[in-house]
Amino acid sequence: MSESEAADLVADQPPDLVTGDDGIVRCRWGGAPDQIRYHDTEWGFPVADDRRLFEKVCLEGFQSGLSWRTILAKRENFRKAFADFDVAAIADFDDGDVERLVADSGIIRHRGKIRATINNARRVPELVEEFGSLAAFFWSFEPSVDDTVPVGFVAITDESTAMSTALKKRGWKFVGPTTMYALMQAMGLVNDHVAGCEARDRVSDARRDFHRPS
Repeated sequence: MSESEAADLVADQPPDLVTGDDGIVRCRWGGAPDQIRYHDTEWGFPVADDRRLFEKVCLEGFQSGLSWRTILAKRENFRKAFADFDVAAIADFDDGDVERLVADSGIIRHRGKIRATINNARRVPELVEEFGSLAAFFWSFEPSVDDTVPVGFVAITDESTAMSTALKKRGWKFVGPTTMYALMQAMGLVNDHVAGCEARDRVSDARRDFHRPS
């Protein structure tokens, strides 16, 4: 792509999109160098793996009141601190582990969020017994919408509210409806890549071919 072609593309580009140095059009948030890989290969692609889903619930909880860029930059530290988000291992964490984590500068040292992560790990077996898997539970809240039509920017939906309510009734913490919608966006329950973003069609194809857990 020539400089003049790139300039014309940027001039005609909606403000919620950005063209990278590689010529790829992305959601504006995904154009930052530390966000490109996550945007291009993870965000929005459907996930059915229970460990990845649990990790995302935990990280979204830690993000509450912060930016996702902060959490993403610390993700490997979180994985190390929380036993790679092995549910059984975290469920066995005790007060000593809480103090260890509060002192760990590599993560978000929020005592309430740390305790919530341990609490939620202890709630996982109950949810698995009830639904068969975490994936079956989370995907039961997938909206019935036309995936080809962008819904625009929202932070909360009826489905994310219902998911939040269901988790809170089962004793989960830091799972508000906005946090749960961010989970739905990241784990592919919805396709919120902006129309015109190169990843949007790839996510749509992945969602079309995805085998929903039941």
